Amino acid sequence: MKHLVIRSTLIVAAVALGACSTTSPDVVSRSEAQRLSTVVDAVVLNSRPVVVEGQQSGIGAAAGSVAGGVAGSGVGGRREAMVVGVIGAVVGGVIGNAVERSTTREEAVEILVQLKNGDRRSVVQAKAAETFNPGDPVILVSTGGRVRVTRAPAIAPPVAEPAKATEPQR
Repeated sequence: MKHLVIRSTLIVAAVALGACSTTSPDVVSRSEAQRLSTVVDAVVLNSRPVVVEGQQSGIGAAAGSVAGGVAGSGVGGRREAMVVGVIGAVVGGVIGNAVERSTTREEAVEILVQLKNGDRRSVVQAKAAETFNPGDPVILVSTGGRVRVTRAPAIAPPVAEPAKATEPQR
């Protein structure tokens, strides 16, 4: 019985860790690698911190219910084990759901930009190393329906070719 409780706890932990994905603009998914992306120039109008709500896929609740039910069913005699097992399953489901939501919640930033044609767009992305201030030149990189905002690279002015020396006329 103890082995079953340990296995159930490990399953809950694996689900919680597996739910820790990111939407960071600094992390590019495998499906976006080696794909041609569309790049659009823009200027930041405003940025503000936001929180991306966590997922509730039901996996956390299901795993918590199993773990709580198994743990509760090992308490007392046969009748008590059944009652405590049901209570453990309910409590485990609630806790598992809360754990899933909190582990998939993410600090983010909403960036309002203006394109060169005057259109305005808003992009929400995970908080990253870059900060965006009003007036900052940025680029919007679109790949497969996903968009990320990053600072526009500095463009060096073209290097002037040296003037050709002319020979004096005779």
